[in-house]
Amino acid sequence: MADTCYLISDLHIGGDEQLTQVDFLDELLVFLRDLEESDEDAELVINGDAFGLWEFTEIEGPEKFDALLDRYPELFEQLRATGKRVPITLIPGNHDYELAAHTEYVDRLAEYNVDLEQEIAITRDIGEHTIHIEHGMQEDPSNRIPDFGNPYANPPGYFVNRHITSRAGRLSGRGKYNWLKDIQAVTPMTQIPDWLVSNYFYREMSGWLRYASVPFLLLFNLSLVYVGIYALDALGIWSLPMTVVRDVLDLFGPVGTLIDIVFAANVVFIVLLILVSIPLYVFFRDIRKTLRRFGLGRRDGDERDPTAKYNDRAREVFAENPDVAVFLYGHTHRASVTEIDDRLVINTGTWLKRLRRVDPVLGIFPPVFYSSYRLSYVRLTGADDGSVVVDCNIVDKPDPGDETLLERLITRTPKPYEGFPVHERVDPDDRTGPESGAPSSNTR
Repeated sequence: MADTCYLISDLHIGGDEQLTQVDFLDELLVFLRDLEESDEDAELVINGDAFGLWEFTEIEGPEKFDALLDRYPELFEQLRATGKRVPITLIPGNHDYELAAHTEYVDRLAEYNVDLEQEIAITRDIGEHTIHIEHGMQEDPSNRIPDFGNPYANPPGYFVNRHITSRAGRLSGRGKYNWLKDIQAVTPMTQIPDWLVSNYFYREMSGWLRYASVPFLLLFNLSLVYVGIYALDALGIWSLPMTVVRDVLDLFGPVGTLIDIVFAANVVFIVLLILVSIPLYVFFRDIRKTLRRFGLGRRDGDERDPTAKYNDRAREVFAENPDVAVFLYGHTHRASVTEIDDRLVINTGTWLKRLRRVDPVLGIFPPVFYSSYRLSYVRLTGADDGSVVVDCNIVDKPDPGDETLLERLITRTPKPYEGFPVHERVDPDDRTGPESGAPSSNTR
């Protein structure tokens, strides 16, 4: 067994039409070449979702693998070259679950020096300890495989990707900015409605309509104050604020008159919104209750740290096998490091584009989703004292910078991601570390 283990996950290579685009292909090839040229005694583990097999809907079975070979010949040749020097192991995730259900994939991948292990989880010995590796879909109710290995045991997420993600790939090229293909980068999936509204407004809406609505949306918050002032004046409670507003607007002449018209239009809109919102609230509240009865909605009080269920799973593994020093998973696309009982729980992240929601600073504009890359990989190696040395790294890749001018003007640009790269030594037998269960300074 190799002294060093490299891990990556969630590449999602492949799918219908626009999903064939791999933005990080050059960086992945460089990463594989570096491993090929390395003199380390190392192994590369691809921790699930290497391929987007669920997102192929026009071809079935082995034809999907043929399509991957046709579209990415340079990648598979590099896998073959790297695999001659460094063992490459692949375990299935949910998006490429078919790899676990058909033995022929074992032989097909072996032709390119990739060892497919059709298992939910695998282990490796590093130093004097064990590392546990699983993709993580079994802790996700929407993507848990109910009968692992059964080709027909597909979870709800399979049908979502077949009918939504793959269709997004087929339709994305029709958009003005080819943005719909990035639906895979929206996490959690509950953000998708806001993301769709955002892209419609900032990208697909007719330009004249968008910029005609900007003054109304920009002044909407002030209009709420205006409604209060108007109500005080109309009810005879306090007229001074309205007098002051009128005097200030008069100072600006025609511009003040235009602003007053915008305020008046917004007041009418707000009143109509209040009238409509009451029956809509009752209607949607009843829909939400119905969805909860069928287990399709989130109950009140269900808000929870998204890493909690994976940390709970890690605790189970640690309890079952005290030799396990590191628990690794992917699936959620959120690279992170958490310390539990002198052991580490690591999410290997994704190589897909990441989207971060940023709310505008003024008005009631739709949220803006800033895009960036965090091409992450983890390196584990044994130290002379038997402990496990953990290095978490980010491959440099410039952010796409595909936000529109309006999006940048009405939001504060988010700070770059920080903190995933760490260098840490893990030794569960050494009890001089932090108090049991306390988060380490590397938790993100």
